[in-house]
Amino acid sequence: QVTLVESGGGLVQAGGSLRLSCVASGDIFKINAMGWSRQAPGKQRTLVAVTTNGGSTNYAESAKGRFTISRDNAENTVYLQMNSLKPEDTAVYYCAAYGSTYTYWGQGTQVTVSS
Repeated sequence: QVTLVESGGGLVQAGGSLRLSCVASGDIFKINAMGWSRQAPGKQRTLVAVTTNGGSTNYAESAKGRFTISRDNAENTVYLQMNSLKPEDTAVYYCAAYGSTYTYWGQGTQVTVSS
């Protein structure tokens, strides 16, 4: 079992920045990659960014150039630095830990960007 705890969401004006954090605990050895997804009201959950154990990263088109995913393996923590935020970035952001056969999810943290 892997437990994920997110923090760092909040209310920010358009153009502002936020940094999300996600701490993993439990069966860390099961994790192959970690990432962030988001879900806006009435919409499906979509991938924002992911980073593998090898250090590769991948971003959704909407996140490229504005968001940066990073990982502190010593602290079992993954971060999402979000800059130049837009109202359309408003969503619940979920941390995910990807295992070989299962994906673990955090409880989510709300990000609201006002115009």
